[in-house]
Amino acid sequence: MLPILFVLLSIFNPPNDNWVQIRQYLVKDYIAQTVQLTLTVAVLTALLGVTLAWLTAVYDFPGKRFLRWALVLPLAIPPYIAAFTYSTMFSYTGVVQTTLRNRFGIVPNQELITISSMRGAVLVFTLFLFPYVYLITKSFLEKQSASYIENARLLGRNGLSIFLRIALPLSRPALAGSVSLVIFEVLSDYGVTSYFGLQTVSTAIFQTWFGMYDADSAMRLAAWLMIIVLGLFLVEMLLRKRRAYSSTTSKSRPLVPRRLTGVRGWTASLFCMIVWCAAFLFPLLQLIVWAGWTFDSMWNAGLFRLIYQTLFVAVVSTLIIMIFSLIAAAANRTRSTVSFVLSKAVTAGYSMPGAIIAIGVLVVFLKLDKLWAAFHHQLTLGGIPLVLSLTLAMLIAGYVIRFMATGYNAVEVGFEKMGRKFTEASRMLGHGMTRTFFKVDLPLIKGAVMSGCILTFVEICKELPLALILRPFNFETLATKAYRYASDEQIFEASIPSLLIIGISLISVYVMHHLDRRWEQ
Repeated sequence: MLPILFVLLSIFNPPNDNWVQIRQYLVKDYIAQTVQLTLTVAVLTALLGVTLAWLTAVYDFPGKRFLRWALVLPLAIPPYIAAFTYSTMFSYTGVVQTTLRNRFGIVPNQELITISSMRGAVLVFTLFLFPYVYLITKSFLEKQSASYIENARLLGRNGLSIFLRIALPLSRPALAGSVSLVIFEVLSDYGVTSYFGLQTVSTAIFQTWFGMYDADSAMRLAAWLMIIVLGLFLVEMLLRKRRAYSSTTSKSRPLVPRRLTGVRGWTASLFCMIVWCAAFLFPLLQLIVWAGWTFDSMWNAGLFRLIYQTLFVAVVSTLIIMIFSLIAAAANRTRSTVSFVLSKAVTAGYSMPGAIIAIGVLVVFLKLDKLWAAFHHQLTLGGIPLVLSLTLAMLIAGYVIRFMATGYNAVEVGFEKMGRKFTEASRMLGHGMTRTFFKVDLPLIKGAVMSGCILTFVEICKELPLALILRPFNFETLATKAYRYASDEQIFEASIPSLLIIGISLISVYVMHHLDRRWEQ
């Protein structure tokens, strides 16, 4: 909690000259563009995600078996990678305009076809974040809405009327939760907004730190961004109030899809396929083509070092996160007030954008360096004291704070499924808490622990804002290297690090799916 508290309390510090200029001339523009981008993306991802969830949950059509899981794959492509991929594909020398000119003799209007600025950011975020809404809403519709939809059909309602009057109101909790995830992703983004030249609060934090080297003003901007995030939480709670969305009966059954035939079935299939191709297949194929062009020059010792550094910091951070998660989740089984507060405190970092966590961790480590330097001087140890803010410890600490919730939530779900009867039986047989944990609890929740490890590992490999601010000098990850290549207009060179990140995500998803099926059996 220290980095978050440092950032929040910085708003009460006396302002410096830079902050006076930023507040007077820039803050309004930063907030206006942030709000405009966030609201537009939230509305579009909600529309696209709910529409796809409705089609795949309520209807059966050609190709649905493939599309219902394929529509989740765009989450494997980080938005900052999609940003430079699509921008280059639709540029004047890109594959889209080149094909139109050379094969069809069409010279498109550059203002309409070029992907840049606010329009480009909205397109990228919508295409590559809608799976959050799709996945959560689809699961809700399949499990919770069967009786309501079937009753509406018996009463003569058609598909559109059921969707607007039954499905949407029922799906409000799932929609609110999934759109909140999208909003947090947009607010915490730096790669997409900086690549398209947008002036959001997140990019302003980076510009203040890297351009002015002004930690105080960067902290103030981070504090305002934190206030926006907390305000969104409060608004959602006020809108929901005391409304209940649970079923009025304990009897529930899965929804039986209705078969779409003829033109309607193929139209639904075509719509889902177009979205999947635009959000996953086309950018992936383009990156593979670019990787083939630069493979000989890029596949060298430098790339292997980059892979090693990314995997090393991700593995170390994941191990620390899972150890802390196991301790916190085991403590939370006591159901005490202290353990409840602990569980909320350790997961607070995930709801905060990466830029806020990065600035908070940076300030904490700078203060630790000052304290250690004074202590080192008093002890007259000689030499130069260790500077923690120049080591990997700062980056790993940022990862642990940011992604603690990913590991903790997975472990907590494992404990909830396991129940308490095995633990209580072991205690009654004379085993202590520690022995019971290692002999009984841990083997029973190994599936949840493995899932938490995989999810946390993937999130760390893709994380960009934290790595850009907190990494030591001359230390790169796959994410920072791909972003730097793209920023320097070396788009083709950025393809191989980007494909490696996507490959890690896809392999992890496959492994997790395989393990889930194995443990269910």
